[in-house]
Amino acid sequence: MRDVSFQSNNWEDKFGQEYTNRNKMSLRDLEKLYKKNYGMKRTELNKLFLGKFDNSKKILEVGSNIGNQLLCLQEMGFKNLYGIEPQEYAVQLSKKSTKNINIIRGDVFDIPFKDKFFNIVFTSGVLIHIHPQKIRKAIREIYRCSNKYI
Repeated sequence: MRDVSFQSNNWEDKFGQEYTNRNKMSLRDLEKLYKKNYGMKRTELNKLFLGKFDNSKKILEVGSNIGNQLLCLQEMGFKNLYGIEPQEYAVQLSKKSTKNINIIRGDVFDIPFKDKFFNIVFTSGVLIHIHPQKIRKAIREIYRCSNKYI
């Protein structure tokens, strides 16, 4: 059952679209931003965490927005990439900028995949937007979809 709250309604509406527009950038620009802010590109950071994994692993990003982090993983050679995003506007933008990445509308409270479907489930910058009373529900759903790594 989908979790509908003031917070999720805001994210799916004008607030979420404005967030996407403020943060919309190409993969190249994202890499530059990470290099400037953290001393390494996002792809380099991903290699530290995921570099030893087989590229055939099924990976889900929860809250993929326009798909740039999944594009980083694709650049590393990963092929089975999925994303869920509650904001339809961001999903449509992601479909224009990605190829062979399955990004669909969905949210962290009701991930539309079977139990243990993914080898790896990750999120970045999403959990901070979840009300503390609902964080456990989100974590349980992420855990449910992963067969090993979070």
